[in-house]
Amino acid sequence: MDLGLGGRRAIVTGGSRGIGLATARALAAEGARVALLARDPDALEAAATSLRDAGAPEVLTVAADTTDDDAVRAAVRTVAERFGGVDVLVNAAARPASAGAPTGLGATTDDAVRVELETKLLGYLRCARAVAPLMTAQGWGRIVNVSGLNARRSTSLVGSVRNVTVVHPGVTETERTAQALADRGAATGLDETAARAELDATTTIGRITTAAEVADVITFLCSPRSVAINGDAVAAGGGTPGVTHY
Repeated sequence: MDLGLGGRRAIVTGGSRGIGLATARALAAEGARVALLARDPDALEAAATSLRDAGAPEVLTVAADTTDDDAVRAAVRTVAERFGGVDVLVNAAARPASAGAPTGLGATTDDAVRVELETKLLGYLRCARAVAPLMTAQGWGRIVNVSGLNARRSTSLVGSVRNVTVVHPGVTETERTAQALADRGAATGLDETAARAELDATTTIGRITTAAEVADVITFLCSPRSVAINGDAVAAGGGTPGVTHY
């Protein structure tokens, strides 16, 4: 199936690793021109090199922090000037979970919640707000938020951006999974095999999904063929019985 993404101009936040990088790979494989946005310039260049080596048509890197509105607007201007516009925004930026960080409600701090809100809610809003005028001007666009800004925000953009959706991934295999399993084992006394089995048992497919599998869902939602899905949240967690909404 041709997804109609050839030549489309995409920004992927959090594009240096994890689901963001996997999505950038999938978009590039469909012929899209991809701009990677993340905080770490070295990680961005490594990610861009891997895409170019795989035959990506065009890759641009922009180092920016989505908690900074001025930086976001400047980054979008840079991409628009280079690509001539923006057709697709994938919001996948996230702060990595710290090993040993509190997970229970009683141990959760206001500061930890503020960091999540700045990155996953306000950060996504800043990026969407920056690209919306470009999509309005051309009468077409796709915004996909990875478990962030509420999908129903699309009602304010539907006349111009046309399509805004949310993807809720479950626990996903990324570059950080091995360390997460080691941390889990250290905390519980489980060996890595047992920790992995415990994690895999949380899905109905018998294993956690990979970043590439989640990226396939996101890439479809970025395409013109996703027109029937708008203002909706799509679960992509391998049948995970529960999802986290920010």
